Amino acid sequence: MKRNVIFLFLIVVLSAAIGYLFGSNFSPKVVANNVAHPSITKLNRLMTYLTQDYVDKINADSLVRVVIEDIVDELDPHSVYIPAVQNESLAESMKGNFEGIGVQFRMIRDTISVSRVLEGGPSERAGLKSGDRILMADQDTLYSKELQNDQIVGRLKGNSSTPVRLTVYRKKQDSIYTFDILRGPVPLPSVSSAYMIDQNTGYIKINRFSQTTYSEFQTSLISLIEQQMNDLILDLRGNPGGYLLPAKQIADDFLEASKPIVIVEGNNGKRERTVSSSQGLFERGRLYVLVDEDSASASEVIAGAVQDNDRGLIMGRRTFGKGLVQQQLPLGQGDQIRLTTARYYTPTGRSIQRPYDSSNRSDYYAEVRQRYQTGEMEDPTKIPVNDSLIFTTPKGRTVYGGGGITPDIYIANEDSPEEAWSRYLISSNLIDLFVFLELDKQYKKYNFDNAPQFFNEELPYPEEFIAAFKVFCKSYSLPIKVTQENQARILNSIKAFIALQRFNENMYIRIINQTDPFILRALEEVTKS
Repeated sequence: MKRNVIFLFLIVVLSAAIGYLFGSNFSPKVVANNVAHPSITKLNRLMTYLTQDYVDKINADSLVRVVIEDIVDELDPHSVYIPAVQNESLAESMKGNFEGIGVQFRMIRDTISVSRVLEGGPSERAGLKSGDRILMADQDTLYSKELQNDQIVGRLKGNSSTPVRLTVYRKKQDSIYTFDILRGPVPLPSVSSAYMIDQNTGYIKINRFSQTTYSEFQTSLISLIEQQMNDLILDLRGNPGGYLLPAKQIADDFLEASKPIVIVEGNNGKRERTVSSSQGLFERGRLYVLVDEDSASASEVIAGAVQDNDRGLIMGRRTFGKGLVQQQLPLGQGDQIRLTTARYYTPTGRSIQRPYDSSNRSDYYAEVRQRYQTGEMEDPTKIPVNDSLIFTTPKGRTVYGGGGITPDIYIANEDSPEEAWSRYLISSNLIDLFVFLELDKQYKKYNFDNAPQFFNEELPYPEEFIAAFKVFCKSYSLPIKVTQENQARILNSIKAFIALQRFNENMYIRIINQTDPFILRALEEVTKS
């Protein structure tokens, strides 16, 4: 059971890293080798006995990993051991780019098929397109082989400035092309969308807090201000956190000078209080921050700063509830430990960290999903409140600690369990797969090359897409019933994933937002104000 918990936890960490390196204000510590704790001496002796005297051969690295995992498992839910093999991909995500050719792919039968060409990468510049089949990389044949995903990545990925020649079959032209690609940085934007949602209202979505987040946010914000933006919807839904610094910088842009942003307290009891400067880019316009149960860590810092300073409205559902600060420290041989080194508090002094039992991480993470069972997702009165953790903002609003950020305006999930499941599937990667397969099969029919035209017009061939989707659901045994009520949602999701594959993520989100209940509710509030 313990191993399963660790495995699940590492998956969560690698998908987005809740609170990754949140303690970026803290300097890495150097562990002195000559001052060993007595317990360390015991472990060293044990390993010496096992490697020199034990009757059978042992794998020392494997044993050490087990010990480390068991130790970390006794700590808080956000401290985690990260083996070297998993550290690289996580580091790339938080750096804001990776080195390679810049494509996403699927295996269709025995051939590598490009599902998406990443914007700003070498493949886009070279002219690769979604649907292309990659047959060869240099002299290495890649088709008609049972290649694993990591083997394919190993052939295509590489350091910047290293060349690779791709031989590609393009189905639409029924021709084979050769592309000489120079590998290079591929952007992994953390600001996934920014646009004017109407004449006066801007929209920015941040999916995580990486090294490049603030520069991306600043560029987007300035662009919207230049377009005469008066109101801003900041979308932090599903954002698991990341670096602390860009979260503080973004909050600073919303606050007048000398306003508290966050308080961080280490194990020595010393408190570090961050206050806003006088350089905020958006101190006056109306601000609406969207959050949900998957908004965590740095996302909650921004939401807390906005709410506690009476700067704007927090809209959505109760956030994750993570008020712990991590620092990533090296263990040697590429292994890392992400260790909780401090707690943070919102400007009113509240900790939004949920209670946890160090011996049961699985229950801690399951709590978010249990909110559906308790009825909280439909009824805000079901949100648990600790009377000893009630705080007051400068303008007299009541705010709560001990369990995430409770929004000022609650947006309930009014779907039935069946509808909720259906909605999830409709917005998931299954639709992405359906779209790819359908566009590939009907490549002569579906010519989606004009981005503005595609965005502004209704999705063509709606009946054909719905009929094909029904067949797809049946073939994959998906419990989705196409009804009159959800057909428009399905078509909108299909259109969005076409935009993602053929154009870019910003267009994908713009299309999704057209029917998103959070966005529609936020726009209602904008109109009221």
